[in-house]
Amino acid sequence: MSDSASRPASADAFVGIDVAKDKLDLARSDADGSAALLTFANDPDGVARVVALLRTIPALAVVAVEATGGLERALLGALLEADLPVALLNPKHVRHFALALGKLAKTDPIDARVLVAFARHVQPRLAQKRSQNQAELDALVTCRRQLTHVRTEQANRRATTTSRAARASIDAVLRTVERQIRKLDDRIRKLIESDDDMKHFDGLLRSVPGVGNVVSATLLAELSELGTLGRRQAGALVGVAPFNCESGRFRGRRSIRGGRAAVRAALYMTTLAAIRFNKVIRTFAQRLKRAGKLNKVVIVACMRKLVSLLNAMLRDGLRWDQLDVVSNA
Repeated sequence: MSDSASRPASADAFVGIDVAKDKLDLARSDADGSAALLTFANDPDGVARVVALLRTIPALAVVAVEATGGLERALLGALLEADLPVALLNPKHVRHFALALGKLAKTDPIDARVLVAFARHVQPRLAQKRSQNQAELDALVTCRRQLTHVRTEQANRRATTTSRAARASIDAVLRTVERQIRKLDDRIRKLIESDDDMKHFDGLLRSVPGVGNVVSATLLAELSELGTLGRRQAGALVGVAPFNCESGRFRGRRSIRGGRAAVRAALYMTTLAAIRFNKVIRTFAQRLKRAGKLNKVVIVACMRKLVSLLNAMLRDGLRWDQLDVVSNA
C-alpha cells in the first residue's frame, strides 16, 4: 500500500485533515457546501468519528495528514488501523505547494483545503502500518536521542558555571539523565532481542565494522524501509544524495538536502569511525582524497556508500563479510 499502483483506478475522492492540538479540520473533494469542511475534536471520540466518516466514502484515494510535532500520531494510527489510505506529509512541502497556488493566507480551513489539492496533484506515498514493536522501538530511540541532547546541554552549562551550588544541581541532573539513558539502552536491546525480524536485521547491521548498538537501533526504528529501496532512493531518504544546481550554461556545485536528520547524524559518526577502521570505506575515502575531493565531500560520499551497502545487506540477507565488495577488498 505504498505506491500509486495499489490505489484503485476509480478512486477520485481526496481528503485533507489539518491537525491542531484541540481540533481536526477535515476538507474533502467529493462534497460541496458545509459538508466539504468539517471540524472534529482532536480526542479519541473525535478521531473515531473521523474514521467512521472516511469509511463511508466509497472512492477514497488518499487522506492527507500533515506532520504536526506528534499531535497527528493518534489520528494516523487510527487511520492505518482502519486500513484507510493515509499519507503523512512534510509541512514544508505543503507550504511551498500552497505558495505555488498563490495561497498567501494561512488558517486551519485553508490548510485543510491545500492538503486536498496536494493529495490530488502530487499523489504522495502512502504510509505503512507498523507493528507494535516497531512503534515502541521508534518511541524509545526518540526518547534516548532527546535525553542525549539534554545531557549535552547540561554538560555545556556545567562547563560555564562557577557557582558550586549550581554545579551540584547540574551534576544531579546529569546523573539522572545518565541513569535513564542506560535504562533505555537496556529496554531497546531487550525489545530488539524479543522480535525475530528485528533481531535478524540487527545482527546483519552490527556485523559492519563501525556500526554499534545505537546506530543499529536508529536504523531499525527510523529507516525501516532499508532493504526495500534502490541505491539512490536509500541515499535520498537519508539525505546524502547530491542534487544538481544547473540552469542554462551555469553549473553550480551539487549539494545534499532533505532526508531524515536523526539517521544522518547517527551515520555521520559511524562513517567517521569507518573511514579509520573499515577497510572498504577507508579505501574508498583514500581514493577520493587522492582525486582532490574536499574532506566534507569525502565524508558524505562515504556515508552514501555505507548506506548503499547496508541497504544491499538487508535486501539480500547478507552479513558484512559475505558482501562481494568486502571479500574482494
